[in-house]
Amino acid sequence: MRIVSGKFKGRRISPPKNLPVRPTTDLSKEALFNILNHQFSFHELNVLDLFAGTGNISYEFASRGAEPITCVDTDLGCVNFIKKTAQEFDMDITAIKSDVYKFLERSKVKYDIIFADPPYGFSQEEFDKIYQLIFDNELLQDDGLLIIEHSAGQTKMEHLEHFSNSRKYGGSVFSFFEYEQEETDEDDDDFEDDDYNNEEE
Repeated sequence: MRIVSGKFKGRRISPPKNLPVRPTTDLSKEALFNILNHQFSFHELNVLDLFAGTGNISYEFASRGAEPITCVDTDLGCVNFIKKTAQEFDMDITAIKSDVYKFLERSKVKYDIIFADPPYGFSQEEFDKIYQLIFDNELLQDDGLLIIEHSAGQTKMEHLEHFSNSRKYGGSVFSFFEYEQEETDEDDDDFEDDDYNNEEE
């Protein structure tokens, strides 16, 4: 596992082999960040990494200047490994041992990017619940992005309201969700019309 770009480009990270994880492949990770590069300036982005596993995605965000980053995973071994790695690289990453659903239910923070990589064996309902909790609790900034990684065959995400698009890499798919942005020019015109009408009265 290596960091593909940014301050720590090329650095290899070797997690313990006994961790219960399925890390995003370097090829998929590189493709994902090529997409994000066109939409975000990573500096000081507030990122939430759900089902963080080894912290693979978080290290990539941190290498590009994102901070703060919050990692959530139920496995203590994963959480301890993320804490150790973040300290070694001096990355602004906080690792939390928690059930992801419970974390989302009680969180009050708005994030610029939320990345979720649940176990591929999750049911469709379990995948949908992640999306539902994030949007119901308004955990995403108005111009933020939710990314859910899932298998190409058994999980579908395009039926959800804020679905934007998806990209397939091998057996994995990244589905993207975001709020629809209003047209600023139209809003300005409405504002001017209201002012004009008020003056006429």
